Amino acid sequence: MANANVLEQSWDVVIIGSGAAALSSALSAVTSTTPPPKVLLVDKAPEQWAGGNGYFTAGAYRTQHHGLADILPLVSNVTKDMEDKIDLPTYSAADFHNDLQRVTGGRSSEELGKYLVGESLDVVRWLKGFGVEWWLSFRRQAYEVDGRWVFWGGLHLTVKDGGKGLIKNLTDAVKQHGCTISHETAVTKLLTNSKGAVCGVEVEKGGRKYQLKSPSVVMCAGGFEANPELRKKYLGPGWELAHTRGTPYNTGDMLAAAVSLGAKMVGDFSPGGCHSTAWDAASPKDGGDREKTNEFTKSGYPLGLMLNAEGKRFVDEGIDLRNYTYAKFGRAILEQPNGIAFQIWDKDGQKWLRDEEYRDEIVPKIKADSIEELARKCSDEGLVDPSRFVRTVEEYNAAVAAHRDEHPDAKLNPAIRDGLSTQSSKMELELAKSNWAIPIVQPPFLAVKVTTGITFTFGGLAINPENAAVLREDGSEIEGLHCAGEMVGGLFYGNYPGGSGLTAGGVFGRRAGRAAALRAQKSKRMEKL
Repeated sequence: MANANVLEQSWDVVIIGSGAAALSSALSAVTSTTPPPKVLLVDKAPEQWAGGNGYFTAGAYRTQHHGLADILPLVSNVTKDMEDKIDLPTYSAADFHNDLQRVTGGRSSEELGKYLVGESLDVVRWLKGFGVEWWLSFRRQAYEVDGRWVFWGGLHLTVKDGGKGLIKNLTDAVKQHGCTISHETAVTKLLTNSKGAVCGVEVEKGGRKYQLKSPSVVMCAGGFEANPELRKKYLGPGWELAHTRGTPYNTGDMLAAAVSLGAKMVGDFSPGGCHSTAWDAASPKDGGDREKTNEFTKSGYPLGLMLNAEGKRFVDEGIDLRNYTYAKFGRAILEQPNGIAFQIWDKDGQKWLRDEEYRDEIVPKIKADSIEELARKCSDEGLVDPSRFVRTVEEYNAAVAAHRDEHPDAKLNPAIRDGLSTQSSKMELELAKSNWAIPIVQPPFLAVKVTTGITFTFGGLAINPENAAVLREDGSEIEGLHCAGEMVGGLFYGNYPGGSGLTAGGVFGRRAGRAAALRAQKSKRMEKL
């Protein structure tokens, strides 16, 4: 923990936040010039909450690559005898671009996307140089099919120990490179000079205010996802009820501070404009669990069903691979009666559930030997129409059987969109399950109650992607002010490709840190003239 005298000094670069984007910015800044700049990171959260939302993630980074030839040199968890048992398809720049546009309905900024995609592989290589330990994501992004590990969904890299490991790796590197971190230090104002350029920040720590002079400020303070009032204002009524998945300290303060200087707000501030997911209904409501972190995620729905409190399905659970649906299905759950749903599987479906999300120590389970009994037990947990619940499952099973009759050679493959559907010439459901439609007939049956967990908001600030400088309404740069991480708007709308948020934080954090260091260097030279 930094002591108070740190706040009475001048700094070359001040970075607001301690999450993955902030730490990446710091590493970039401190390695971009010779001699290195004096870098201070300030975070209003106490040290035990360090790491922002990055701490609560699975630590997955989406990157373009050309298959194992690009990936194997990065990872430390693949032995030589495993290499020829892995099917990992190329994920090209075009694939990444297409996914970004496809899941956002074509609204994602082409300019921001060009930087994100184009530098994605380089940034994970760069982070490896600072000690980030990459793993091939066997547990989350691959299924074992016929003795081979089949990867899917374009998201193949993760960090050992997930978000905890990521933040530890980056924090260790930041400290090794001489950066200073001051926790419980809330920024209350962005300071400007007579020309309107940012020249530092005002902070409050221990009841006392300090003015930190710095020619470069980088904001990596997250969105407003932990602020129920702002969620209701921008995302719509009901969003104040969502569970906060990560840090409770991302309350939108720095967005407001930047806007007070004329910064332009861009991106998705519409109802549901956020990353949210199916989340354990028994989880803490106002902030994540520092031990369980991402384990409250409940993403096993593609091989099961989700029914609302009225016993009805409300999404096509198999419309796409999980990486492209979980961020919008969280919103769909919140829109249901009482903001809850029940995920269900039979004995066969339960075999595909990841232990880290569904083991007994993590989630309360509702078990039964028949669908009728399962419905009765769910009624004790908020299901209001058990008979409709039973009919929904029976109709689904009948539709699955009709499809199998027409396609007797169809085979389940959870690593691809396998076409196992509920739709056939004999029978069609009003709401299809387009892939992975396996029957729910083998006892014992399992249900898990879920709600919506909000991760981060999509609306943010406009930046120049070249240097991550914050832009005004007229398109000019606010001199001395940069932005990275969740505060950047314009990339994601309504949905996002899993893992692209952390990658964006790395790409634009790296650019912000470099630009901030160069500006500080130039400022020192000007002072000497």
